[in-house]
Amino acid sequence: MARIQSYRFGHMVVDGEVYTRDLILLPDRVVANWWREEGHRLSTADLQEVVTTAPEVLVIGTGAYGMVRVPQETREALQRAGIEVHIARTGEAWQLYNELQERKRTAGAFHLTC
Repeated sequence: MARIQSYRFGHMVVDGEVYTRDLILLPDRVVANWWREEGHRLSTADLQEVVTTAPEVLVIGTGAYGMVRVPQETREALQRAGIEVHIARTGEAWQLYNELQERKRTAGAFHLTC
């Protein structure tokens, strides 16, 4: 599993690799340059790769200022898929991701800027 080494606005280091665009971390790979259909609104379609991979838990980083919104229908769809969901600003979410991945099959979806 990928381990996040650091995060600051617009910049995340994962296993020594620098990312400057939003990304999804799956238990077996990194999906770089992640883009959402509606920018700051997260839909189930935006997380299809996560659902297909079927992690136990998903940590969503909503950006440095929490600009990404996760509608109730998206949360419910993930829960129906058997995925435990944690949502936090990216500054906290990356650390939670690292903690959880030590105990559970974990995925992360991170907005790196606002």
